[in-house]
Amino acid sequence: MKKILAIALVTSIWACKEEKKEPTIAETMKTYTIGQMMDNESVAGGSFSPDKSKLLVSSNRSGIYNMYTIPTAGGEMTPITQSDSSSVFSISYFPKDERMLFRMDNNGDEIYHIFVRDTDGSHKDLTPEEGARSLFYQWSEDKSAFFYGSNKRDKRFMDLYKMDLESLTSELVYQNDDGYDVGVVSPDEKYVALSKSINTNDSDLFLHNLESKELIKINKNQSGNSSQDFSPDGSAFYYTTDDGSEFSYLMKYTLADASYKKTLERDWDILGSYFTDNGTYQVTYINEDAKNTIEVMEVATGENIDLPTIENMEITNVSFSDDESMMRFYAGGSHTPSNLFVYNLETKEQKKLTDVLNPEIQGQDLVKAEVIRYKSFDGVEIPAIYYTPHQATKENPVPALVWVHGGPGGQSRQNFSSFIQYLVNHGYAVLAVNNRGSSGYGKTFYQMDDLNHGDKDLKDCVEGKNWLAQQPEIDGEKIGIIGGSYGGYMTMAALTYTPEEFDVGVNLFGVTNWMRTLKSIPPWWESFKDALYKELGDPYSADSVRLKEISPLFHTDKVTKPLIVLQGSQDPRVLQAESDEIVAGVRKNGVPVEYVLFEDEGHGFVKKENQITAYSKILEFLDEYLKEDKSTPIKEEDK
Repeated sequence: MKKILAIALVTSIWACKEEKKEPTIAETMKTYTIGQMMDNESVAGGSFSPDKSKLLVSSNRSGIYNMYTIPTAGGEMTPITQSDSSSVFSISYFPKDERMLFRMDNNGDEIYHIFVRDTDGSHKDLTPEEGARSLFYQWSEDKSAFFYGSNKRDKRFMDLYKMDLESLTSELVYQNDDGYDVGVVSPDEKYVALSKSINTNDSDLFLHNLESKELIKINKNQSGNSSQDFSPDGSAFYYTTDDGSEFSYLMKYTLADASYKKTLERDWDILGSYFTDNGTYQVTYINEDAKNTIEVMEVATGENIDLPTIENMEITNVSFSDDESMMRFYAGGSHTPSNLFVYNLETKEQKKLTDVLNPEIQGQDLVKAEVIRYKSFDGVEIPAIYYTPHQATKENPVPALVWVHGGPGGQSRQNFSSFIQYLVNHGYAVLAVNNRGSSGYGKTFYQMDDLNHGDKDLKDCVEGKNWLAQQPEIDGEKIGIIGGSYGGYMTMAALTYTPEEFDVGVNLFGVTNWMRTLKSIPPWWESFKDALYKELGDPYSADSVRLKEISPLFHTDKVTKPLIVLQGSQDPRVLQAESDEIVAGVRKNGVPVEYVLFEDEGHGFVKKENQITAYSKILEFLDEYLKEDKSTPIKEEDK
């Protein structure tokens, strides 16, 4: 009898254990403030010091980007600059000493200057010309100078200069009178690659002989072409092209006999390829379904080396020390910010140098995105990146946002976004659509929106909303649209031309008057202007009729849904007037409109304090106008 009772007792205990369920992530997850979420540090760059003991990086840990060093053996970051206004972005250590190059603009106006930080801690502006924009290109082969571009001679065009590292004086190498885009310089400094845009996808590619002034056209047919690198011995030029293909592949042009050879092709665009300093490795980036895939080939064998593996993360960026014995890399994903690592190629040892996730945030509370595809109104397949809140279920459907990238030819990618994670953490699903006209999915798809903006690409966004509404975890009656720059235009186009489709709009520095925007593009875009006009329309021609038709500013009377607009007053691309006027126009309708203006930001918000203000305002807006229970009738006294 006792045995039977004992068995019964054990059975009862196991039955209780089986009934006890582990709590779900939704039951244990925390909800975070925007301050906590923006305290995920962003680290970028990583130039090795000459002795490889340190890396030079940029970080926003101070609230804006500043320059720091971090020991490659591990340890604390040391601040090198302490700017509290304009962001500082590191470029590189000098090749043979510990001087440093960095760049700054003026609160987002994109007029960059190149600075040197000397070993005694003093700073000097190497490109002090007022109103001139300067961009670092590359070091010379003997490491005695660097090449950079500047539009100090003519605001429309970037000339090529060479700056000596000892005297810190520069000389003009190539005067760019014809509006080319300057590419890579050959190791012997005999050639510079130049390109000329035909449209926003296609460009002609040339090699310019700096001695004879001969201009050699590289591409044979109209196609998308981009210079990449010269072989270490200077005998061949490598470039990417989509000639005869939907996607870009890597070509080799041998200078001696003008012969061509396809050297690398994948099922996606090859974004870039370069050789390490001594030519031991060739590094290639591939845009594989909106994320980076990296191949590092050992040139001598033609075989790819094995890259380090990081659990639940993917390597997104690599670079090498000058002697090629060490590699620094970033690893992360849509669910986790990227950390910086170093890897010893000889010993195969790797070391994590940063821990950028705010310790107050539990990693499991963040959401990993998935790539989905849906059919648009005409059967075209649209790729999108979907973030589903942990708390979203069939029993607890959540509101959602269609997220539209900038561009117009940009791409929503599988990268970490503190802002998106903040929205998702607070119960908003996000579908980042790659509507027709997005890059990364072949040139036919890329060109599908040419002279058709605000029409079929907008319909792709509407179909994204319809896809969301069909998901059991989504409340189909509560779907808004959000975007920045061109995505901000799409937000306003949606509220204007499809006023009943979306319940709210979030416009971050979006274009609302195409005529003004296309007439006021920054002067340094001159070489790209004609190509841009071919895609969007020429505001000085008959295209102006269509441009006015698709400009939301002239149709604000159609807007009926709540709107929030955010803008930086230093923005050189989308002028503050765009946002000022759209807000004034929509307010005339009696529609709820909120306006957030930052005096010290440009095209995008980079200062943590401003990001916190902007993103918290957006969530407050969404909570009030999208998450509200629309089934509850509004009382007369509340109207």
